[in-house]
Amino acid sequence: MKNKYRSDKKETKGGTQMGTTLQETPSGNRLHIGIFGKTNSGKSAFINAFSGQSVSIVADVKGTTTDPVYKAMEIAPLGPCVLIDTAGFDDEGELGAMRMEKTALAAQKTELALIVFASEDMEKELEWFRYFQEKKTPVIPVVSKSDLRSDEENQEFAEKLREQTKEKVCIVSAKTGAGIAELKEWMIRMVPEGFGGRTITGDLVSEGEVVLLVMPQDIQAPKGRLILPQVQTMRELLDKKCIVLSTTTDKLVEALDQLKNPPKLIITDSQVFDYVYDHKPTESLLTSFSVLFADYKGDLDYYKEGAKKLMNLSSDSRVLIAECCTHAPLKEDIGREKIPRMLKKKYGETLKVTVVSGTDYPKDLTPYDLIIQCGACMFNRKYVLHRIQQAKDQGVAMTNYGVAIAQLKGILDKIVC
Repeated sequence: MKNKYRSDKKETKGGTQMGTTLQETPSGNRLHIGIFGKTNSGKSAFINAFSGQSVSIVADVKGTTTDPVYKAMEIAPLGPCVLIDTAGFDDEGELGAMRMEKTALAAQKTELALIVFASEDMEKELEWFRYFQEKKTPVIPVVSKSDLRSDEENQEFAEKLREQTKEKVCIVSAKTGAGIAELKEWMIRMVPEGFGGRTITGDLVSEGEVVLLVMPQDIQAPKGRLILPQVQTMRELLDKKCIVLSTTTDKLVEALDQLKNPPKLIITDSQVFDYVYDHKPTESLLTSFSVLFADYKGDLDYYKEGAKKLMNLSSDSRVLIAECCTHAPLKEDIGREKIPRMLKKKYGETLKVTVVSGTDYPKDLTPYDLIIQCGACMFNRKYVLHRIQQAKDQGVAMTNYGVAIAQLKGILDKIVC
């Protein structure tokens, strides 16, 4: 499936606004802004001044911020964001090491980084600055606590920092608010190119075309609501002015009979891929929510290549299943029960399956022959791509739920992806 980009940017008085409104934007689609610096460098106070809200606890006690604080909000003129307040990266001791692991995880999710410099002892800060540059993450050096220095001292500090970073340096004060507006304007220019421009359905359908969504309402479906990928896909199709219809699996044939012409596209839950494929009109294209999210959140080509590994496993193979959600396991859960059952049916009960959830993801992937990632609707694409790069670097094949199921059902080459 060819991925098509469109701009979600809206011109505003202050510049360009990404995305839509606070109510419409899931956390995984928001611009993740990470604030990094030493303990007591003024990160938390800066975040409060930057956002105009009391997001983080501010105190003179070193190490006040422990676990990273993730706060979703809308900040003009940037639009929907997630601000990440991290523990100081000079934290010490066993507890400090644990905090640093959480800070490293926050860095993996960060799409725009701010490094806070509070003193001219900047070796640690520069290490992190170079880390983000190596990861091709836009990064801005910020001189904090400008109210404690004279204008001349601030300019001298900023000039030394410019010499080290070769980047524009923003000088701010959380106490007076000086420099905050200028920083926001500079951040707009530093937002990753193409951010907010990816679409779920690409160029598969256009205005006026009929799309049928097949959404089983079984024991796994949350009571009284649809799951996030279904909601996001439906909203995008409505925005495209498509004619969107929906049905449960058991009503698929009846739904198709009601239509004068076959739908242009059918999007199904991956779990019922084979049933929908067997009953769909020949003219209708077929894909699944998970397959669409393989491209929207990850690297579809790498996932398709990884799916080939599914056909070369053995009874001694080890498979890692990575589920983003941390919900309590449900009966017939796709990641914890259905996919492992499919694999063991094909390769035998001795095939070993390990399931992890949320951000509990191993650093060493080499014990595994294959990783199967969920659709990752709860994570931002930056973090999913970090996981994919980790797998590539360690030479481990990787795919996702929808692509894997289509491969196991023998229809991967017959669906649109």
